Amino acid sequence: MIIAERKPLDQIMAMLEPFKRICVLGCGTCVTVCMAGGQKEAEELAALIGISRKKEKKDVEVTAFTIERQCEFEFVDQVAQQLKDCDVVLSLACGVGVQTLVERIPALRVLPGLNTKFMGYPVEQGVWVERCLGCGDCILHLTQGICPITRCAKSILNGPCGGSSEGKCELSREIDCAWHLIHQRLTELGRVGDLAVIQPPKDWSSAHHGGPRTIVREDVRLDRRE
Repeated sequence: MIIAERKPLDQIMAMLEPFKRICVLGCGTCVTVCMAGGQKEAEELAALIGISRKKEKKDVEVTAFTIERQCEFEFVDQVAQQLKDCDVVLSLACGVGVQTLVERIPALRVLPGLNTKFMGYPVEQGVWVERCLGCGDCILHLTQGICPITRCAKSILNGPCGGSSEGKCELSREIDCAWHLIHQRLTELGRVGDLAVIQPPKDWSSAHHGGPRTIVREDVRLDRRE
């Protein structure tokens, strides 16, 4: 899932300075799961905004609600009028959600309330780790489920590099060397010989290096003639 965290309150308040009617809009999927932008967080932030403005003796009207997904037009359309009634929407969604709102309702002023971090999963309550960069050409079949593109600081395909030591990355003793983990995994599966196959340089054109990406599934598209 996409992992995000709330921007510092002082930064949020600075962005909201010119506005009086503020809508804090939560998103019901990824950011709800990582406890950054669901209904609970939207209500809490709305309360903080109100308290802060009250201390400054400034009038403000703050509403807070959540939609299923901010990244889909059908859910945005359901609350379009409510959003238009506000001076500004503070979106508690990932960067995709913010941009979807603007694309669907260009007249909206939409500000990001979160910093989008990465795609990952929770290892324990309140701790999330990055596991995917969305490179567009998954090689997990070669490394048996451990991604060197994400977990190796250098994203190398034929590791380990000369900087690793005792199973740790040269960046920090707290970071496992991805290729040490891959070697262990392949050894356990009796596939360590796979490492003898030299992988060619990665074609990064399928990643963001090739520009903004679009996926088209003709088999599920609606007939545009309808």
